[in-house]
Amino acid sequence: MTNVLFTFTVKDHLIKQLQNEFPDVEFTFSSIKDIDALEQAEIIMTYGEDISIETLKQASALKWLMVASAGLEKLPLREIAERDILITNVKGIHKTPMAESVMAHLLSIKRALPWMYLQQEKSEWRKRSGSSELYGSKALVIGPGAIGSEIGRLLQAFKVTTIGCNRSGNHALHMDQMISFDQLNDILSTVDIVISVLPSTPETRGLFTYKHFVLMKKDAIFMNFGRGDLVKEEQLVKAMKERQIAFAVLDVFEEEPLGENHPLWTLDGVIVSPHVSSHSSEYVSRALKIFIENLHQWNKEGSDYKNIIDSEKGY
Repeated sequence: MTNVLFTFTVKDHLIKQLQNEFPDVEFTFSSIKDIDALEQAEIIMTYGEDISIETLKQASALKWLMVASAGLEKLPLREIAERDILITNVKGIHKTPMAESVMAHLLSIKRALPWMYLQQEKSEWRKRSGSSELYGSKALVIGPGAIGSEIGRLLQAFKVTTIGCNRSGNHALHMDQMISFDQLNDILSTVDIVISVLPSTPETRGLFTYKHFVLMKKDAIFMNFGRGDLVKEEQLVKAMKERQIAFAVLDVFEEEPLGENHPLWTLDGVIVSPHVSSHSSEYVSRALKIFIENLHQWNKEGSDYKNIIDSEKGY
């Protein structure tokens, strides 16, 4: 019998679904601290942050690691590769909540919702909101994969021109134009919104710098919903203090949680989202759909797994 350890909470109706669909699989819903379950688990379903070199050593029967997130940079990938452990993730399930989060922030800024909330708190009736429109603007989406393309689709519905930016400059869905990383400097002065949904890789760490903010429009909006190491925070802080751009909407940070005395909390134009843009009541059920499909492959000793990760490359 295959032993599967879930290290995060799953609702009862989803547990019953798994047990009914896989009667020959032993599911344990506990934590990585459950040593007995860890030692017996051939498969671990995890968010990834609880997997260390030490837990890998304890998980002596482990053959497949199913990570219920897209980011894998905190995993001990070298040790996983040495043991030839299969890694899969849930790439693709974040696109709906994250695209909606991006649109919510953009519409909030453009339609002056923060200003309205402040006026209500002060019981002030004023009409000079400074609101503007998304319509007719131009957005640069850095990393137009599953999430970026969904953001592009929603932006296009608001008649926003979309420019995708990736390493190769190759075509991506819902992008009116494509550029490569090497062309960033040439395009930044022409766009109104910059949205990054890049993963953390050696090529993307520090890709965005203070010089890029200087090139952007003074009323531009910068949004980082990928990984915090895209830009050094001291460079972003410098740019915001100098008002090189109007807004920075940040869902990710170099170190999380963001320190309570960090200047980003109080800088004008900065919106701090505590890495929650992908959160959704549907998150776990969507992750389980991918897991269930892969578990059927596992049981029949197939090889057509969804979202296989190259542990050498980290993606």
